[in-house]
Amino acid sequence: MSWDWLDDFWWTYQSVVYVIGIDALLGLSIYLVLITGQLFLAQTAFMAIGAYVSALATLNLGLPFPLSLACGVGISAGVAIVISLPMLRLSGVYLGIGTIAFGEVLRTVVINVDVLGGALGLSGIPQSAGLVAIYGSLAAALLLCFATLKSKIGRALEMTRTNEVAAMVVGINIFRVKLGAVTASAALAGLAGGLAAHSRSSVSPSDFSFQSAVEILSFAVLGGTASPLGPVLGALVLNLLPEVLPSVGQYRTMLNGLVIVAVVAFRPNGLLDRPVPRLRRHA
Repeated sequence: MSWDWLDDFWWTYQSVVYVIGIDALLGLSIYLVLITGQLFLAQTAFMAIGAYVSALATLNLGLPFPLSLACGVGISAGVAIVISLPMLRLSGVYLGIGTIAFGEVLRTVVINVDVLGGALGLSGIPQSAGLVAIYGSLAAALLLCFATLKSKIGRALEMTRTNEVAAMVVGINIFRVKLGAVTASAALAGLAGGLAAHSRSSVSPSDFSFQSAVEILSFAVLGGTASPLGPVLGALVLNLLPEVLPSVGQYRTMLNGLVIVAVVAFRPNGLLDRPVPRLRRHA
């Protein structure tokens, strides 16, 4: 039996498989803030930080891939903590606008910094991120999400989303919960950025536009936030659709916008609308 077809398939769709895994990580990153009731939309900015930091650590410092990736994740999380101090004073649409603005400001800065490659970005990055690195990271992130939801932290997240006043009454530090969610979200987005840079062999400011922010949000809206698997499903569907229907590929931006409108109007809980099983309290 010949396995040439498998080689041909992998040669044709390798980049698509990689993108699905990376986008699933980005979907999880926005899921972590949505489940606390925050419209925190700076994931593209944190992805850019992770991508550029890990790329520079590899190209300029000669660090091995795992260490470069860790640098991108750590700095993304650190920046998230710094900007969250003023940002988390906002809420609702104002928080969404503020975080999108942060992403656009960061992209403008990147374009005007020569060491970051300017508008052309960086190229020649070693392609160290393969199938194992991308999907191993996704599997680990999913396991951590499910484990967190089953813990006391998960109950604090749920109470923060449903009733902040009640959460404060029982002693939950709302600001700390939200800050932790944003930091974890930034770490995942930074991880996705580092993996993207080391799988595509290049990174440029155009990868982190407002369009990308809308696309990441559409993963969670389409798949739903009842479970961590929802945004993963959303990323899978929205990446496979242009492959199954090539004619819609050129209208991908419009498609993502229509998906958000249609799902909010007709299926507000997303495709995967089964809630996370309610946890029993231990005596």
